Amino acid sequence: MKKKLVSCLISFTLLSSLSTPLLAKAQENTEDLKGSLVIAGGGIGTSNHEIYEKFLSLAGGKEKAKVGIIPAASTTLQSSKKFKEDLVKYGANSDSIKILPVSNHDFSDTQKDESTWKNQVNDKKLSRTIKGLTAVWFVGGDQTKIVDSLRQNNGSDSEALKAIWDIYRKGAVIGGTSAGAAIMSDVMITGGDSLGALKDSLENKENKHVSKNQRSQKEYEPLSIQKGLGFFQHGIIDQHMDERARLGRLAVAAYTSGRDKEKNFAYGVDEDTAMVVNNKDQKIEVVGRSGVAVLDMSKAELVSKQKARSGLENIKVSYLSPGDKIDYHLKSFEFPKERVETKGFEYYSFNALPATGVFTPYGRLKAYLSYSLVDNESMKSAKSYVYDSKGLGYEIAFQKDNDTNGYWRYTDGQKDDYSIVNVKMDITPKTFKFQPDRKTSLTYKKPTFSSSESPAYDSIKGNLLIAGGALGSSNSSVYNKFINLAGGKQAKIGIVPAASTKFDSSNQFKSDLIKYGVKAENIEILPISNHDFKGTSENESTWKTNMNSDKLAQKVKGLTGIWFVGGDQTLITGSLRNENGSDSKVLQAIWHTYKNGAVLGGTSAGAAIMSNTMLAGGDSYGALSYGFTNTYDDMNQQEGGPAYLEKGLGFFQYGLVDQHFDNKARLGRLIATAYEKGNKNQLSYGIDEDTAMVVNNKEKQIEVVGRGGITLVDLAKVQANDKFPSDYKNILISCITPGDKVNLTTKEIVINPAKTSTRKNEYYSEKVGPNTGLFSPHGVLRKFLAYDLVDNAQSKEIKSYAFNQNKGFELTFRKSAESNGYWAYTDGQKDDYSIVKVALDIKPIDVDIR
Repeated sequence: MKKKLVSCLISFTLLSSLSTPLLAKAQENTEDLKGSLVIAGGGIGTSNHEIYEKFLSLAGGKEKAKVGIIPAASTTLQSSKKFKEDLVKYGANSDSIKILPVSNHDFSDTQKDESTWKNQVNDKKLSRTIKGLTAVWFVGGDQTKIVDSLRQNNGSDSEALKAIWDIYRKGAVIGGTSAGAAIMSDVMITGGDSLGALKDSLENKENKHVSKNQRSQKEYEPLSIQKGLGFFQHGIIDQHMDERARLGRLAVAAYTSGRDKEKNFAYGVDEDTAMVVNNKDQKIEVVGRSGVAVLDMSKAELVSKQKARSGLENIKVSYLSPGDKIDYHLKSFEFPKERVETKGFEYYSFNALPATGVFTPYGRLKAYLSYSLVDNESMKSAKSYVYDSKGLGYEIAFQKDNDTNGYWRYTDGQKDDYSIVNVKMDITPKTFKFQPDRKTSLTYKKPTFSSSESPAYDSIKGNLLIAGGALGSSNSSVYNKFINLAGGKQAKIGIVPAASTKFDSSNQFKSDLIKYGVKAENIEILPISNHDFKGTSENESTWKTNMNSDKLAQKVKGLTGIWFVGGDQTLITGSLRNENGSDSKVLQAIWHTYKNGAVLGGTSAGAAIMSNTMLAGGDSYGALSYGFTNTYDDMNQQEGGPAYLEKGLGFFQYGLVDQHFDNKARLGRLIATAYEKGNKNQLSYGIDEDTAMVVNNKEKQIEVVGRGGITLVDLAKVQANDKFPSDYKNILISCITPGDKVNLTTKEIVINPAKTSTRKNEYYSEKVGPNTGLFSPHGVLRKFLAYDLVDNAQSKEIKSYAFNQNKGFELTFRKSAESNGYWAYTDGQKDDYSIVKVALDIKPIDVDIR
């Protein structure tokens, strides 16, 4: 049974408390604490060794750790047992790990009645057991159940809670995930989302108790808080920050609590990430795979804007990444030496669109602020929005300030990793009105590009591994798949560096292959390029003539695998095609090896070249609004604007391929291109980052491998308005994940048998509002469709919007007769969804924001 997104529905009258503390400060003296905290934001993967090893290290090491797991938050013992299994996997002694009898309710997966455990929290035997521990862990679920299980009816601490405090003071580590993180601060957030927190706390209206049934009928949930356990006394903690877009609710909670705003930060911990608190040094370290949002509310002001509606201004937002540290006493940050400042050295220069929904590139907060603002010299400010279906909501304005800065480095191979400090955030009430666009002022241009067909695919014995970009060195499933298809550890692999401007990515891929067992002498970076590389003494632009080198062509014919690195896909085609557009001798040799059994692989730009029609530029909003262009403007064209097409290398002959699909939200540009230039009897494929589409030409089948998913676009039943561009009905969207397969000719989708169908067995039943931007939960397309539509009994359709100024698009995702969802846990207790045949309608709209 999946863990429900539990919400405590106890609400407070917050408006009258905007300048006074809601909760009294915990009475515990925390000045002499020797212990530490591991506060995880939820969704910890079993493979996240950084968090597990840090927890065990603080618990005294694998040999000496004695861990008590408190299951109270959950409705089953499953998560507690799984956490114990994971600790044992990481080297802890199974006999030294105990699931403690702490609960105020029965568990659904046992024969016993654990509700009787509530009476044992003052038992001396339990207290003695706890006092012998070096660590305590709180699993996720409902945070109020933890507090109720450990506090007595009069609000005083039970003997068990006193014992936890005792070992914490003496040096034990206290950890928890999700609900187990929420209880760590004294002000404990128990429910609400960003829109609900803003509307019910900043609007002058009577606040009423919200029952569970009433919540399911509303599009948003008001903020609710209670008194937590207070192990962390230096600010409010929130969790699931990135996935559930809780920055707005954290800001409201921090402001309305009225507690030490000048003294303390407020912290939002991402999933699969932990903030590790060292009380002795008064520092926090970020550990895991994502980040920790940090809010400075010391200068925040409540400002009346619209009638009885108010906003918040002068909030400072920072976002820290793994390896960063926070001095919570001095309210300062420390960054690893290898991080490079972006201020004055911004890498990007493009006009970023406002963050408006699932068509927005970099749809999650940290990524959006990194690429669209902090590391972008063209941008001084950026905006996002949040509103209900009636159009009542807020504008969120982010602005560079004098002390704004970014810090960048590569991580896990060549993934961008950013830290951000001191972005100014203002939240202003607005009213939104969307109406059908009857007479567009936008100039939509159809593509003039045409591409001839590539050779027949029936004779191809080789395979393809097409990766969506940002491939992690730790992504063993993708690397091992490529190596196995190339013939195993005896494989002979050539790396084509042409897409990049440096050799870093080629050298990194070579070292990764060696790490996974390929002999160094069997790997060669091929001299294929039409431009010079930075950081070398040689002028690699002279390599352009190599495309017709008989010697190089002969070498290519002896390879069992060829890999194209990322960068600019037009540089690859320009390095392998002659001036007249014909195939060079080296490209002919690549085709020869491919037809005879070699595997061809590539990431990012190296994926874009795989299809016959190559998507080389543009974003979703630009492609739908303006259509296509014949000019290419490097970075600007890659990051936005109308779509730009060129002839690809045509190795994949079953449809169009696009990449960076989740992070750059390219569904709109793939739909526009597939409609104008694709074969409507074929699927089109959008590949997420750190994920690969493995093409088996013999079986006529693809398989998903890696950490993300592949979006399938089916236009076989599409209806379009020929008199009005980008007005579509009945586009079918599917999203598949690792283990799922697709037949390339029949389009049949075969779901991983470990997953269970959600149809007529939906886990959720809640009314949801439109997906609007950075304050909307589930900002990535697959998660939005999974949680809000296919696994939600109350949803028949859901909406998202993409707009800029007064023009945009309404996206309506509908359950069709063929729609289904499939769910399983993966990598510990992370929800993993596949989605089949959701219908999508796109309608041009006029937008009025006041």
